[in-house]
Amino acid sequence: MASSLTKDSAPTGIPGSESTFFGHPRGLATLFMTEMWERFSYYGMRALLPLYLVAPAGLGLSATTATAIYSVYLSLVYLLALPGGWFADRVLGPRKTVAVAGAVIMLGHLTLALPWSGSFFAGLGLVAIGSGLLKANISTMVGHLYKGPEDPRRDGGFTIFYIGINLGAFAAPLVIGTVGESVNWHLGFALAALGMALGLAQFLLGGRHLSPQSDVVPTPLTAEQKAATLRKAFFWAAVAAVFYAIVGFSGVYTLNWLLVPITVAGLIIPVMVIGRMKRDKQLDRGEQSKLTAYIWFFVAAAVFWMIYDQGGSTVSLFAESSADNSVFGWEFPVSWYQSVNPVMIMALAPVFAWAWLALAKRGKEPSTATKFAMGLILVGASFFLFLAPLSIADGGHKAAALWLAAIYFVQTVGELMLSPVGLSVTTKMAPAKYASQMMGVWFLAVTAGDATTGLLSIAGVDLNKTGIVTLEATLAVVAGFAVWMYRRKVKELMGSVN
Repeated sequence: MASSLTKDSAPTGIPGSESTFFGHPRGLATLFMTEMWERFSYYGMRALLPLYLVAPAGLGLSATTATAIYSVYLSLVYLLALPGGWFADRVLGPRKTVAVAGAVIMLGHLTLALPWSGSFFAGLGLVAIGSGLLKANISTMVGHLYKGPEDPRRDGGFTIFYIGINLGAFAAPLVIGTVGESVNWHLGFALAALGMALGLAQFLLGGRHLSPQSDVVPTPLTAEQKAATLRKAFFWAAVAAVFYAIVGFSGVYTLNWLLVPITVAGLIIPVMVIGRMKRDKQLDRGEQSKLTAYIWFFVAAAVFWMIYDQGGSTVSLFAESSADNSVFGWEFPVSWYQSVNPVMIMALAPVFAWAWLALAKRGKEPSTATKFAMGLILVGASFFLFLAPLSIADGGHKAAALWLAAIYFVQTVGELMLSPVGLSVTTKMAPAKYASQMMGVWFLAVTAGDATTGLLSIAGVDLNKTGIVTLEATLAVVAGFAVWMYRRKVKELMGSVN
């Protein structure tokens, strides 16, 4: 990475102004590497998760139950991003919160490595908590490196940061997936813990390049507020413990007693949070207008992630049971499909970053609403494409691996239209009062999408059937056209933000 640092001039007052990272503040390199290793640990575990859940040597569950667990787990990870942002805003600040998060994630992966089903679910819980603490705050810290929304490098910086995410995500299935599937499931989870340890070390060593703003607690709790918060936390923890103890000892407990409440919360909480912000009288008219525009992006993102995240569950389980997972006669582990998307992102993200900047200089860059519409239409098209291998499998044949690679390619192009742009517009449109919490709201869109998938799976819906895949694809395309048709109205509500 050292060769990419130059003595380019950078705007005064930006951390790392003495040197740059691909023309961006030096702190971006620290966050890039931290997120790369954290994503290595996360996506390695995620690639193994549905396969371990259905494997006879794993937990031996049905594909429907495995999809439900996988979707609810993802929903919980992103749901916890909101309290993660609140914790940074009110208690520790983004930088210290990310350090704590790294330690919790590492402990979670080590717990997953233990060969017991009880510890496995405890490990999933720890990884979810740590990921929630980390996700909103590390993205917020990227935003701190730039001089506000007007900095023209901002979208490009988030795209480069996105490459770090996908570099880790690309390597993870190849390393962790191969070891987990071919050697030992729990050894694969242990390698995920090692990845997080490396990410935490990178963050601690490179912290001096980060913005001083990342150490600030924007609205710290008073001593009285801290005491009240702790009392409420202990009370609700005790209520949950007593409730599940009663259910467990009564002999009626099933996994759905855990999955259903989380799924319902994943659908209700996003609505409640956005509604609370809209009712906040302290926000001025401009901030309220931007929040109204943001609701469009939120709903669009929820539909997008509902389909996109099934690449790791519905599509992966289809590959495990119904695809010819080989190239020129060479068979590869099913988890390797999860490397297709990130390698395509690494190839295409620089092209998108260059294209947005070039179009912006000519005054022709598409609006955020247009980019979102294109992302939705593309993710819908990917599931229309999924109908081909489903039809092949229904005919009693194995679908070629290239069909699945094509699905991931179309989803990748859609992702680059929506995801890094969504991260950037969230930091631009966030009311000052909510800061890190607004990034948590962006991740609640993922929660809502995955919770919908989880609820369908809990209800026994087989997501690998032609009818449901067609319905989801149609929903995404229709939503995309709706966003495009109302793009001018959304632009007016956004004010000066593009």
